[in-house]
Amino acid sequence: MIGELVRRIKSSVAPVTGHFEIILVDDREPGNSWAQIKQQAELDSRVKGLRLSRNFGQHKAITAGLDYSRGEWVVVMDCDLQDQPEEIPALLARAKSEPADIVFARRAARQDTVFRRFFSAAFYRVLSYLTDTRQDPAIANFGVYNRKVINAVLSLRESIRYFPAMVRWVGFRSSTVDVVHARRAEGRSSYNFSRRLDLAFDIILAYSDKPLRLTVKLGLLVSAAAFVMVLVTLGRFLAGSIVVLGYTSLIISIWFLSGLLLSVLGMVGLYLGKTFEQVKNRPIYLVDEDTAQPVKL
Repeated sequence: MIGELVRRIKSSVAPVTGHFEIILVDDREPGNSWAQIKQQAELDSRVKGLRLSRNFGQHKAITAGLDYSRGEWVVVMDCDLQDQPEEIPALLARAKSEPADIVFARRAARQDTVFRRFFSAAFYRVLSYLTDTRQDPAIANFGVYNRKVINAVLSLRESIRYFPAMVRWVGFRSSTVDVVHARRAEGRSSYNFSRRLDLAFDIILAYSDKPLRLTVKLGLLVSAAAFVMVLVTLGRFLAGSIVVLGYTSLIISIWFLSGLLLSVLGMVGLYLGKTFEQVKNRPIYLVDEDTAQPVKL
């Protein structure tokens, strides 16, 4: 698949410009990707390969590729050929005609399972609400980005990486082009439900403090409701309609408030944990091998 990817990228980009480089990042997923990348690098000096020391995750692998890129325009895409290289000229043309600093590839008809599309739509709706930014489930990593956008994204060195949200945060002029989303050429995505859920939690914790603010509002709402219930109960007691305060309501209140407190403490703990990870100041990724060769751009 790597060979076909490189061939299609070169045939698509060559008519636009002869000065380009292809950076392939192996994030240690199972398979023989690195051997194929090295083979392509030996055949063409414009192909550069990076192999990370372990699997750091997709978006940290994207950061590695961006760190090693040098072009005025950078195309970010997955290697499974669902993002089709033949769309690159249209993205570049739109960037220059608008003009725009970012052109997102918008998948007109996603070739994913119904469950994956549903989960993605729900996640992006929640993320849009929590981050106060518009997140489109039809837009992922695939797109063309000006160097100033890439430099701005790379200036953000937080440990939790999510490329689409980072691009939205830095701003700049953007546009979209509808593209054909192909079926996966081979294999299956390494993102199972558990990994998607973990990623969703990480992204929400990294890019929004709204969950904390919502818990404050919820706490005030519960306190107000409790105060009203106290007044109602006290009034009924003084009126003589209650002789012994209810055991059931007391137990329910204790369990409800205990669950609420544990949830809030857990959320605060998650934020503290992410802060702890950030202050360690560890590298975002580590490169084990690279095939870097000077390429004249």
